[in-house]
Amino acid sequence: MSDELIRQLASILLQSSPLIIAVSGETITERVGVINLSVDGTMMMAAMTGFVVGLKTDSLLYGFLAAAIVGAIMALLVAFGSFRLKQNQVAIGFVLTLLGDDLSAFLGQNYTRIPGPVVKHLPIPVLKDIPIIGPIFFNQDLVVYFAIVLIFLTWWYLNRTQPGLHLRSVGERPEASFARGINVNRLRYIYTIVGGGLIGIAGAAYSLDVKLGWSDGHTRGLGWIALAIVIFGGWSPVRGALGAILFGATKALATVLQRTFPEVSVVAFNSIPWLLMIFVLLTVGSEFTERLILLMPKPMRGPMSRALRVSPPMALGTTFENE
Repeated sequence: MSDELIRQLASILLQSSPLIIAVSGETITERVGVINLSVDGTMMMAAMTGFVVGLKTDSLLYGFLAAAIVGAIMALLVAFGSFRLKQNQVAIGFVLTLLGDDLSAFLGQNYTRIPGPVVKHLPIPVLKDIPIIGPIFFNQDLVVYFAIVLIFLTWWYLNRTQPGLHLRSVGERPEASFARGINVNRLRYIYTIVGGGLIGIAGAAYSLDVKLGWSDGHTRGLGWIALAIVIFGGWSPVRGALGAILFGATKALATVLQRTFPEVSVVAFNSIPWLLMIFVLLTVGSEFTERLILLMPKPMRGPMSRALRVSPPMALGTTFENE
């Protein structure tokens, strides 16, 4: 494998890491039964807050912490509005997205396009020297390492622990969970806040590591991509991470194609990742997919069925009354 290709793959992983974090956070939130559509606005507010706090305190830790708090508060508003005020989760999230977009532009207008703190490159000794794998996975920074660990930690927690079982049961059958003595709404509050905090960290990861600095609309649209990837990934953190990397790869492909064909409008190539997401959302789990699976050889039907058939948590977007 050429050095140039290895550098490209390492760059794709770096560019995808904030999206992986956001997808993991939204996956946790939706697996417990809550739809948080404020992701796009949350990421913009968190990107602005993380950059400004990091700049003012000269501390990346405080920047990421402030961004996580912003994300947690936005998610808490979705949960509170749904559980206590009995309002529609989708409507609340959509309004918060618009609010986050405008508020981040207003509060961050004095910090646009100025240099600030940056997450430092932190290669891992010995591991970074492993052929191919080392330069891609272990010659990165803490944001990338955090994203990689988060993928497997989230999968393990959801599928191999008792609290993870309770989380999934609340998102699937809250009535049955309540009958077993689980406080459904308390768990939904907790995991919605945790998911929101991760989304906030993802926003700060852009302004402090990937798209350095702050500008109006810094991460605009990426929150919607994260929501689409959660669906594409079938509410699985591992598949969601692969979807985030696929999106990053298509962005890199668009850049390469633009260099190769400079006479073609940059808009055409920049549209590739978005068109891919639209195609995936229209085909995964659709009647077309079902027919495609039936046309495949029998040995392939099982694996492809598990890969292409997705279904949301049964209680996603619903409210529950503790009786």
